[in-house]
Amino acid sequence: MSHESLVAFSSLQNQARSTLKRIIINDYSGHPFQVQLSRELAHRGHNVLHAYSADFQTPKADLVRSGTDPSTFIVEGLSLGVPFEKYSFVKRRSQEKAYGELMCRRIDAFRPDLVVGCNNPLDAQSQIGGHCKRRSIPFIFWLQDIYSDAIRSILNRKLAAAGTVIGTWYQGIEKRVLRHADHVVAISDDFIPRLNGWRVQSDKVSVIENWAPKNKITVAPDNNAWRQTKGLTGKRVALYIGLKHNPDLLLAVADALKPDTEIVVTSEGKYADYLGAQAATRGLNNLIVLPFQPFESYSDVLASGDVLMAMIEPDAASYSVPSKVLSYLCSGRPIVLAADESNLAAKILRRSGAGLVVDPKDSSAFVNAVSHFLNDPIARKAAGAKGRAYADKMFDIGLIADRFEHIFNSVCVQNTAVGYLANAALT
Repeated sequence: MSHESLVAFSSLQNQARSTLKRIIINDYSGHPFQVQLSRELAHRGHNVLHAYSADFQTPKADLVRSGTDPSTFIVEGLSLGVPFEKYSFVKRRSQEKAYGELMCRRIDAFRPDLVVGCNNPLDAQSQIGGHCKRRSIPFIFWLQDIYSDAIRSILNRKLAAAGTVIGTWYQGIEKRVLRHADHVVAISDDFIPRLNGWRVQSDKVSVIENWAPKNKITVAPDNNAWRQTKGLTGKRVALYIGLKHNPDLLLAVADALKPDTEIVVTSEGKYADYLGAQAATRGLNNLIVLPFQPFESYSDVLASGDVLMAMIEPDAASYSVPSKVLSYLCSGRPIVLAADESNLAAKILRRSGAGLVVDPKDSSAFVNAVSHFLNDPIARKAAGAKGRAYADKMFDIGLIADRFEHIFNSVCVQNTAVGYLANAALT
């Protein structure tokens, strides 16, 4: 390469490092910490489109522009205009692929310098990653869960041998998208052996643990407006948000602690319906099932729980990390988690001292742990304070955004270099 070519090449690399970028962060779920990252990057001058599925049924973040948001921040919910068919595999897959097509069209319209794909169903993630590759747009796979393991586990219960076949098919898709991504941001070291086994290049993998927006989820008073409007003033409350794992643990707590403890669940879908029906059948008047609450009430909702509960089934421990635990930490309330000790959420609870971890198959231990915090205000206060202290120390969005920016710069520099060398080879 001539001296002039080297100078030009170096100039392009420096430009890729230093210029503000057009970034798409596509978080299918619309969760809080991902949009916090988008806002932080926009405040730094990057043009950021934060895209999510408006149809997917899950607790959402503050996904509306506010007066404090910079002009470089755009947030968009992509919708197919029909209800999401969560419990029909065939219809759901069709809708997820249609979402991928919507996202690809949005990429073409926005013309980003790079795209981050997070929480996308594998069919959609494959479409988006392939689309970016064809357009020479760097694509970053933000790996939250090993989705093919989840698919295999869930479908095995419903379809027996066919579940294994479908899971294997999706494992092939997941491997391919991860290998072809320009970079992979994994949320846990626990995913590294799997990525190595799938021959994902180790030099293009970074680990950044999830966090929660501690500036948005604050330590609110326990006797707040939300608690009052729900008729919970003066009552002992154990609270759970979400529900995609074992609902029978919550029924066990409600049964053991009736009638003097209210078990409050905010959830929607078939598991919420199951809980409501079981509560009526068993006469569990202390089990209250509410729909998902708006994000602006989130701090008050969490503060209304004297104890916060979380769970993850044993077969999900290796591929899923319940991010709700991170939000719980911000609230300053003690946490009881039913999970395998190898799960990252369990490690964080032990690391922080913010609560207790029990065997997910031991409902008695789960009940006893909840009772422990309800009956011991000193332990309750101490665990809650440790949780918030952990959040204050670890959830610094400035430092987290620095790490993502470094990855973005490196990926853009590499992409610029590949493009330059490819062009040089043709001339």
